Amino acid sequence: MSDSPPRPMRVVVCGTRFGQVYLSAIARAPQRYELAGILARGSTRSVTLAKEYGVPLYSSVADLPQDVDAACVVVSTAVGGGPGVELTKELLGRGIHVLQEHPVHPAELADCLRTARRAEAQYVVNTFYPHVEPVRQFISAARTLVRLRKPVFVDAICAVQVCFDLIDILAQVFDGLRPWSLSAVGDRAGRPLASVDGQVAGVPLTLRVENRMQAGDDSTSLLLHRITVGTDAGNVMLANTHGPVLWSPVLRAPADPEGIFLSGSADADTRWSDVLGPTADYVGAPQSPTWSGVVRELWGDGVLTALDDLRERVDSGVDPLRGGQRHLAVATAWKELTEALGYPEVAVPDPGDPLRVADLRTEPVAVRPHPAGSP
Repeated sequence: MSDSPPRPMRVVVCGTRFGQVYLSAIARAPQRYELAGILARGSTRSVTLAKEYGVPLYSSVADLPQDVDAACVVVSTAVGGGPGVELTKELLGRGIHVLQEHPVHPAELADCLRTARRAEAQYVVNTFYPHVEPVRQFISAARTLVRLRKPVFVDAICAVQVCFDLIDILAQVFDGLRPWSLSAVGDRAGRPLASVDGQVAGVPLTLRVENRMQAGDDSTSLLLHRITVGTDAGNVMLANTHGPVLWSPVLRAPADPEGIFLSGSADADTRWSDVLGPTADYVGAPQSPTWSGVVRELWGDGVLTALDDLRERVDSGVDPLRGGQRHLAVATAWKELTEALGYPEVAVPDPGDPLRVADLRTEPVAVRPHPAGSP
């Protein structure tokens, strides 16, 4: 019996725009994955990246060698005007396992799952951000919270291009979306955010979406995700896609039979014990990464987590149709949401020079002292 580790999975990356994150991630994990090449149209960017990573540049699926195990399809699908689904089905037809970047229309997703089953290959949609560590921390904390207390609200905000993964985050928190419903989208004239109410897993949902994008550049959004799951005991919040995750307990004001909750002597007042801890606390790390750390490490770690999931499915031989049911539900809910929102408006951002937190740290307004006994 050999104790040697399994050979690295040979992976091709299709597409070199956001595919650059996948290329960087795979190159960081040579014991698990081997970059077998790039499949792209042959742009200057693709040629440059193929040379940088020292791998072949292929222009068609037919050109791929027989020893390719898997492909990361980071090419727009029909909803984005790209051939991602056709490319995925062609790869699956050759028995190549596929990890496809979201979003994918539910009808196309179901078609890809059926194609994967016929080809005895694995197909997984990568909703991306649920694999990023701070989001995984939030999902874990929120799942624990709703197990301990009944959830009473969800408040979420996101950019339109990442609402597919926001819905998947909620599906993972609540072990599904049903009962799911959305009301009509509110008037958004002159507003950067479109508001919609609804329910997820039967919990009241308030959702705001920045339904606008800069032409040719989706990196100028006002934000990516912010999500709060609330209970009568407190709420857990993903303050930013990349952290931190915060826990805020509700106020439990102590009072005696006379209704007194605050006595004049702090030393003698035992009502306000600190059993609840601070008014807000970090669930995970208190630090947030820099953007360099996000694109070079955090996102790459998320890609590797998604690839590990694909590989586990390959090794276990699960039925791709059964394994893809959550993503089918997410895609269906995403379709309903985006149809309600309508086509994104064109954004013309004017961010000016970058701002840092130091720019916001001014001297606080002085508080006028009040002598004891003064009114």
